[in-house]
Amino acid sequence: MHVVIIGAGEVGTSIAGSLAQSHDVVVIDIDSERADQLKYELDVMTLAGDGTASSTLQQAGIEETDMLIASTDDDRTNLVACETAKTLASPFTIARVKSVEYLRTWEITEKAFGVDFMVCSDLLSAENIVRIVGLPAAIDVDPFAGGCVQMAEFEVMEGSPVAGQTVAEADRFESLTFAGVFRGGELILPRGDTLIEAGDRTVVIGSPESVQDFATDIAPETTPGAADEIVIIGGSEIGYHTARLLESRGLKPRLIERDPERARELAEELPNTLVMEHDATDTEFLAREHVDEADIVIAALDSDEKNLLVSVLAKRIGTDRVVAVVDNGEYVTLFEEIGIDIAINPRQVTAEEITRFTHEGVAENVAVLENDQAEVLELELTDSSEFVGRQIQDIVADLDANLVIGAVTRNRELITPRGSTVLEAGDHLIVFLESSFIDELTSMV
Repeated sequence: MHVVIIGAGEVGTSIAGSLAQSHDVVVIDIDSERADQLKYELDVMTLAGDGTASSTLQQAGIEETDMLIASTDDDRTNLVACETAKTLASPFTIARVKSVEYLRTWEITEKAFGVDFMVCSDLLSAENIVRIVGLPAAIDVDPFAGGCVQMAEFEVMEGSPVAGQTVAEADRFESLTFAGVFRGGELILPRGDTLIEAGDRTVVIGSPESVQDFATDIAPETTPGAADEIVIIGGSEIGYHTARLLESRGLKPRLIERDPERARELAEELPNTLVMEHDATDTEFLAREHVDEADIVIAALDSDEKNLLVSVLAKRIGTDRVVAVVDNGEYVTLFEEIGIDIAINPRQVTAEEITRFTHEGVAENVAVLENDQAEVLELELTDSSEFVGRQIQDIVADLDANLVIGAVTRNRELITPRGSTVLEAGDHLIVFLESSFIDELTSMV
């Protein structure tokens, strides 16, 4: 495809990096220095200019463009860019927005603003947080095959029961597959004799029940079941949507908001959330409200610096598990290094969702891991697939690719993959692989 991306920030750069290997990508940014820098970073064509201007879009080849992705930090700029592109040609348009109001308007017809697919970063981030809340020990969770299969990533902490065990020793669950291990920036495809070390990030794929059992095994003290004592700090849009989604699951979170007017508004909108009007940096208040006893504290203020402060305070008073929203991707490592359990970067979440959508022609579902180092794909086998009628062990032996088939579903029933498993047309494969091998794999399916 010929793809035009407007905005060379974190979102646009991540998407461009994912698509550049197999597509003709042009990136437009208003900042000429950033455009020049990206040209050498990713080896893509870049243009310095206004992505909403018809002259800039024509220079980018809008008449031949298959897909336009508007990913700047400004909602209106993205919407105008899509509308302008539709006026000049007929590309498939994707817009990134923060406002849920724009998303709701678009959902009425799915044609508003000249947008074919809209991604709301605030709502996506809240959904990501809620998935993690449902599996407290995990740092990433994604459903596959209509919920029959779950992929989860866990960090193995010092003292964890599986630290020092081999994969064969740790794999005590019938419908679970160890798909990958990230160690010091290196991806390892695990074998039975692979040793699991403290500090590793392990990716497992299996039934939701087996993943939950593994979570209990890997970190029994943080996985009592679904977290039921949840404190949200900050009534931002992400904080609000997180509380709303938790309510829809039957949970009753508490939310701390400093601004009286916003607190009153949230209390009216969230009938099953206890909204407390107070400054969350007041440690006496946090102790008085027993925040240290919460299963999870979610820092969802509108500032990375404030989220860092309240996260540290929550940890200091004894909270076991803290999830923080981190808007600047460069700060994610900082948050994790000082002991914050999970850092959710809305820009990265948005980039992953857009990347997932661009793969929909070949994959039913996609999860992007460790800054696009690896991906988990759900693929449906057609009658003409090279995999049909063959055993998994023969397929893997013939492939010059680093991958693990983590699960197979057939007629919505989970099949734990073994080397002797014979694949059939209509099967759904959930595959873990290095991102660089995606094109090779999908060409065979």
